[in-house]
Amino acid sequence: MAMRYTLPPIADLPSIPFDTVIDVRSPSEFAEDHMPGAINLPVLSDKERAAVGTMYVQDSPFKARKIGAALVARNAAGHLEHALIGKDGGWKPLVYCWRGGQRSGSFTTILRQVGWRAEVVEGGYKAYRKLVKQALYDEAFAPKVVLLDGNTGTAKTDILVALAARGVQVIDLEGLANHRGSLFGARAGGQPSQKAFESALAQVIAGLDPSRPVVVEAESSKIGRLAVPPQLWAAMRVARRIEIKAPLAARARYLATVYSDIVEDSARLGETLDKLRTYHSAEVIEQWHKLAAAGEMEALATVLMAEHYDSRYGKARGETADVTPLVVSGLGAADIEAAAARIEAMLA
Repeated sequence: MAMRYTLPPIADLPSIPFDTVIDVRSPSEFAEDHMPGAINLPVLSDKERAAVGTMYVQDSPFKARKIGAALVARNAAGHLEHALIGKDGGWKPLVYCWRGGQRSGSFTTILRQVGWRAEVVEGGYKAYRKLVKQALYDEAFAPKVVLLDGNTGTAKTDILVALAARGVQVIDLEGLANHRGSLFGARAGGQPSQKAFESALAQVIAGLDPSRPVVVEAESSKIGRLAVPPQLWAAMRVARRIEIKAPLAARARYLATVYSDIVEDSARLGETLDKLRTYHSAEVIEQWHKLAAAGEMEALATVLMAEHYDSRYGKARGETADVTPLVVSGLGAADIEAAAARIEAMLA
């Protein structure tokens, strides 16, 4: 019988007493979300899992279990012969499936027969997901939040990175969401699932010192298609703001550089500009297309900020009493480092 292991709080997951965490769910289940650091050794492929499930409902539960067991044994043999062939006798793995049932139990039994001290996660992935939901949905966000604010192109993300390098606590929501938080914000690789985003965020939050402030870039409640979980969002809504103020020309130069992936993809740039037709006349959109076609990216960035983003950002921000302006003359590497140093001093 497989030994069962109850997961500790998220903050303690990095120190659990196992050499490897193995997710035996199908590849699509693993891709949606998984425990931190887990590897995927599926005992049923996506196609096999669907076929066994259909057989269970439409044909015979007994037949489905029999065929499923054969598939699990066959796939487990493949993992023993390949992925696990180099593991020595002292290796200690932790195994989980959806709810700690047949898939993980069967694979763990095979591993224990080999002689490895394998254990099963009690409750499976659902138990881990419950820990994430508790951290992000049920428990109040403990550290004091300071928002790093500023109009489009004020290098907030780069300043956040510089703050982290100085030892300041930060949460990089755009990095976790793999999105720059605007219509032009899509990044290579696409966004993770909502569950995977929350898993990564929960791990970051678990590592924070609640007695120290944490700097978070000012965002809306959604970053691309991903929602900021409620407890963090509630803390962000009432947080003190440090607002970066930079000249429009400096912001345009900065954007033309950091959005080089879009600048170099004329088709994508054109499609994105067309999405603004709801807000602007055909004549305005056509002028923006002409700037893009001519390679006038700083000029395009300038008019997009002046005629679209700045006014909408101001309305979205609303009236906020606790705002500290931080004026910078430029947004080069030295300027960003200097801004981070000033913000660090403000937090002391």
